[in-house]
Amino acid sequence: MTPGLLISAPASGTGKTTLMLGLLTALRARGLAVQPFKSGPDYIDPAFHTAASGRPSVNLDSWAMPAAQIAAQVAGAEAADLILAEGSMGLFDGVAQPGAFGTGASADVAAMMGWPVVLVLDVSGQAQSAAAVALGFARMRPDVTIAGVVLNRVASPRHEALVRVGMQAVGLPVFGALPRRKAIELPERHLGLVQAQENPDLPRMLADVGDFIAEHLDLDAMIAAARGTAQHPAAATPTTPPGQRIALARDAAFSFVYPHLLAAWRAAGATVLPFSPLADEAPDHSADTCWLPGGYPELHAGRLAAAEAFRTGLTRFAETRPVHGECGGYMAMGAGLVDASGTRHRMAGLLGLETSFHARKMHLGYRHATLAAPMPGHAQGARLRGHEFHYATITAQPDAALAHVTDANGTPVPETGSRRGHATGTFFHLIAEAT
Repeated sequence: MTPGLLISAPASGTGKTTLMLGLLTALRARGLAVQPFKSGPDYIDPAFHTAASGRPSVNLDSWAMPAAQIAAQVAGAEAADLILAEGSMGLFDGVAQPGAFGTGASADVAAMMGWPVVLVLDVSGQAQSAAAVALGFARMRPDVTIAGVVLNRVASPRHEALVRVGMQAVGLPVFGALPRRKAIELPERHLGLVQAQENPDLPRMLADVGDFIAEHLDLDAMIAAARGTAQHPAAATPTTPPGQRIALARDAAFSFVYPHLLAAWRAAGATVLPFSPLADEAPDHSADTCWLPGGYPELHAGRLAAAEAFRTGLTRFAETRPVHGECGGYMAMGAGLVDASGTRHRMAGLLGLETSFHARKMHLGYRHATLAAPMPGHAQGARLRGHEFHYATITAQPDAALAHVTDANGTPVPETGSRRGHATGTFFHLIAEAT
């Protein structure tokens, strides 16, 4: 099996994505075929992985996906010389109650697949003490191997030497040290990185970060540290696509749909027909279902409000065929959206939902949902697993609830989704149906 590594860290904001993108770019420049994955439910990182590697990146989620589905995702990737998986948050961070396979921690995926971990350490403000952190991570779980560390935000050669002394004392290899360099940091907004397709300067940024990583890391040592991917019984989760011809909103306002879902829909024989609401396009008349993914409708609310052809076409479509929205798509299906400045914008009006970004409140976490009514691709009573991440506040939700929704610990949440006629919507992004 293809050898792999998992890139992780003690916490978010430590430099995982910079290292991941730099490695993908640098190794691709060497002529290696590197298959990327993303551990956890992050929507944005996989698109950057794809841009850097030239290969589709897929999410592996130990809370939402059973082990057989994770194995199938890995086994289904095209032949590669090396696998690189980027973790989420800290290596061992997950929820309290295990889900389909684990807690959602990146360590679950590393242990299951046998991928050694490259630990990225922000060593600013410390020296030999960084080794104590690394040693704790190395001893936390016997089934997780720390292959070595990458030192990030190193202040000087003297600082690097002191940190290396500590790592040598605890027996952990150092693959390299990255000096502080703000120029390679990727632009961010409230849900994380600005999307790959929104950044016209991305090729130059990837080239810069690839050169930076190649200059400061021992790439040969990292490649040698990779280990063969463990073989497990693989079974793709049976997927019923939401329709056979799916009109899929696809532009800067509607971009968050999990790659593994699109692949599963196509594998089941469905045809995906993209259209752009921001370009005032209506869903394809030949489609039997319309799907509005998540994204950033709040940043484009004025254009969506003015998109008469989109709104009229969507309304006519929903008279006879199902329309489903997730998060941003759900908000765009509502009656109105208040942006951060306090201005209300008219939305499609398929549902009575009113949302506001004027009084921001973060909603974040895994979601269990039991459907009170059918939605495209899933019958009434189906149990779904997904993830919710947004800053919108519901100011009105007059329609019938689509589902009973709880967080990962079983605590009910008020974001139940809505249904009216052929229109349905949820705040959570679907990852998998529970088996």
